[in-house]
Amino acid sequence: MIIRNRDAEVRVTALDEAGRTARVMWAYFEPVHAVTYLHPRARAAYEAVGLRGYWRGYFAGRAAPLGATEAAPVVAAFFNFAPPMVARALPAVWRLATPQEALRARLTGAVQALAELTYELPEAHLAEAADLLERAASAVETGGRVLGAANAALPVGEYPLARLWQAATTLREHRGDGHVAALVAAGLDPVETLAGRVALDGSPPQYLLGRGWSEEQWKAARERLAQRGWLTGDGAATDHARAGFQAVEDATDRAAAHPWQALGPDDADRLRELLEPIARSGHTLLPEGSPLGLPALPG
Repeated sequence: MIIRNRDAEVRVTALDEAGRTARVMWAYFEPVHAVTYLHPRARAAYEAVGLRGYWRGYFAGRAAPLGATEAAPVVAAFFNFAPPMVARALPAVWRLATPQEALRARLTGAVQALAELTYELPEAHLAEAADLLERAASAVETGGRVLGAANAALPVGEYPLARLWQAATTLREHRGDGHVAALVAAGLDPVETLAGRVALDGSPPQYLLGRGWSEEQWKAARERLAQRGWLTGDGAATDHARAGFQAVEDATDRAAAHPWQALGPDDADRLRELLEPIARSGHTLLPEGSPLGLPALPG
């Protein structure tokens, strides 16, 4: 089906089984990864190596697999942050902590966070979940996936929670790389993407402004989207915008499907069962009104 609107068109095709599996599994592994942004243990681990303040830890921890990089590659790879915001953090954070120290801090904090969330689960449960998630992560296709490739190249963790978190992070960044590619292919720049999401989801403005974009840049992005038929004159999302963003999500799912095809449907179902209590606990960390979204869990 092709949905036409003025000078643009969006092609919408049915999502196949592999894409649907990728979308479902994302809902279960994303909360495992997200403890690094949400749990106080994670922030404390960054502060212990000199990375005080949320954004220092965020940019150092997430960029550390790339090495002591400057701002420009991170602006490109992270996609939705305003360049001046990234430049305030990088490369300055490397004077506070080396990439190796940041990597150790992010893994330490994530493991401590997961330990609090999973203390009632048997060790065998966690080990089996780590084994299966690692198998999926080992099948990521890294061509054109900068953050996915950098995380996939890191050493495997020694203990189940470290292995579980690192595998979830590799899969998350692999999926994110594909999502950025789908947005670029759709002709959406970073601030347009955020402005469109605010209009579609009713997200609070800090979802946009918290990433360093000014109100003037937000207004200009909304105007560009309106000119292209994605927003109405009063800023509401159009049917074209809904179809366009759905096409981006579907393309993201298709591009993220290979690890789950490699794992197979039976093991994917088993992994989903194992991850469910961890993912549900992870959702409890999300503060009300947070600009960080987590995919909804089924049921």
